[in-house]
Parts: sequence; structure tokens; C-alpha cells
Amino acid sequence: MPDDKSMRDKRDRGRVAAEEDFEARYFAQEAGISLEQAKELIERFGHDRDTLLREASQMLKKAS
Repeated sequence: MPDDKSMRDKRDRGRVAAEEDFEARYFAQEAGISLEQAKELIERFGHDRDTLLREASQMLKKAS
């Protein structure tokens, strides 16, 4: 049975929901940082995934 393209959900994939622990854990794993660091970045820079990934990358460069 083919997918019904009109039945898409309205979630915004470009944002990280910090209040959802699994999303924060997934973002932390994706960015290569700890869960605590991920939550700190979300608190500091907001929920935009692109911004958070950029900041996480910069954080990892500074740590090296």
C-alpha cells in the first residue's frame, strides 16, 4: 500500500526539543558531545538544530 503524502505530521525536524530527553540524547550523539553539553547548548543558543550543530562543532574544535 503506498504512503499517503497528505498524512504528514507537523513536527519541525529542524528543532531540538530539550524537554524530550530522547531528543536531547539523540542530538548529543549526533553532535559527538555529552548530554549535559547538549542541554547547555540548547539552553544557551535555542532549539535550532543547525545552530546547535555549528556550536557543538566549534566546542569540539576548542577542546582539541
